[in-house]
Amino acid sequence: MKVKISFKHLQHTPALDDRIREKSQKIEKYLDGKCQVKWTCYVKNQQHYADVELIGPTFDYHASGKSDSLYKSLDKAIYKLESQLIKKKEKMKNKLHRKNNKPVILDPDNAWTDYEEDHFPLKEGWEKAS
Repeated sequence: MKVKISFKHLQHTPALDDRIREKSQKIEKYLDGKCQVKWTCYVKNQQHYADVELIGPTFDYHASGKSDSLYKSLDKAIYKLESQLIKKKEKMKNKLHRKNNKPVILDPDNAWTDYEEDHFPLKEGWEKAS
């Protein structure tokens, strides 16, 4: 995973750099293959903003966080991005599992006919409907 970091109206410190790379590693478990993460951190109206963009071969996600602290903004942005990735993974899982759950009619001629109750034995404890 390739990580690009840019700061606007902020000092670039190694501690911030390490924190951003640590947060980027957190989302790597949801991804397969090559991807690129772009971080943009800036201050506007005494609020700290953190924008993250995740770009891959078949997807493009964007999230941003705003807070009075840059570290909180990073946490909010990562939380939003993780939520998007989890939602994507769940949809993919549901599509795979739903695909094979179609009912199979073995005998189409008898599928819509009425059956007499005498042909089906009752289970123990059940009564016939009157």
